Amino acid sequence: MNSSARAFWLRSPGHGELRDVTLAEPGEGEVLVRSLYSGVSRGTETLVFRGGVPESQHAVMRAPFQEGDFPGPVKYGYLSVGVVEQGPDGLIGRTVFCLYPHQTRYVVPVSAVTVVPERVPPARAVLAGTVETAVNALWDAAPLVGDRIAVIGGGMVGCSVAALLARFPGLRLQLVDADPARAKTAEALGVDFAAPEEALGDCDLVVHASATEQGLTRALELLAPEGTVLDLSWYGDRRIALPLGEAFHSRRLTVRSSQVGTVSPAARAGRTYADRLALALDLLADPALDALITGESAFEELPEVLPKLASGEIPALCHRVRYGDIG
Repeated sequence: MNSSARAFWLRSPGHGELRDVTLAEPGEGEVLVRSLYSGVSRGTETLVFRGGVPESQHAVMRAPFQEGDFPGPVKYGYLSVGVVEQGPDGLIGRTVFCLYPHQTRYVVPVSAVTVVPERVPPARAVLAGTVETAVNALWDAAPLVGDRIAVIGGGMVGCSVAALLARFPGLRLQLVDADPARAKTAEALGVDFAAPEEALGDCDLVVHASATEQGLTRALELLAPEGTVLDLSWYGDRRIALPLGEAFHSRRLTVRSSQVGTVSPAARAGRTYADRLALALDLLADPALDALITGESAFEELPEVLPKLASGEIPALCHRVRYGDIG
């Protein structure tokens, strides 16, 4: 017996719509999930919504259950939390996280879902994919007790990194952003805040997540000799200019990338994607991370909401999508 669902599709850059979907009955080793919440990762998803994914990155940027191709029509997204309605007995009724686009119900392999710990509210679990990115970044960065660290860019990823770093002992830590409104988010996360021109220098590590040329330039300026910038930003099709003359070589500075598509080679041997996601979900037991969710709307409103997120009319870190008894 087939069942129906509804999904959000990007029809063409800047234009989204809801489409009806027919679901096949889950087979052996599959689950049927009814969505409770999904999250819009504002940086990546609004880049996709605007049609800003470079052709050279079309394959790399594919989400696990994406349908269609960039720039559109495409069904894109990767922060979904739902309840298993059909599948193995041990999963029925369990709340799970899945890297699935915005859709009311869906069928996926059992291996694609991760059980959300009971102490983590489903509404917060939409952050798992972003906290997973932060976990991988910190495996790459390998911060040490007592390090002087700045996180530049108070968006969803930068705030997730700052939230995890706030648990490290002995750090001098600042969240740096040009928007003074991010000071409230920093306070909720237990992190000091600074405007770019007031940020403390002599940093051993700067995590850059502002996706701006100015932010990356400031990151280099804040480093101590031998310091490292770990760049988490995704620039899409934009070219970035950096001052790699000046003191870059004499101070032996490093700029390195981090990306969640690969488990960091600095992680303990044998760590898998599943281990990393399970760790991220476990870390979401901290209610301070609720500060990263800055708005909520119903699934039916997505065609009107995403243009406003892309334009900045709705300022957001993670915008949560709520599903009712639909589809």
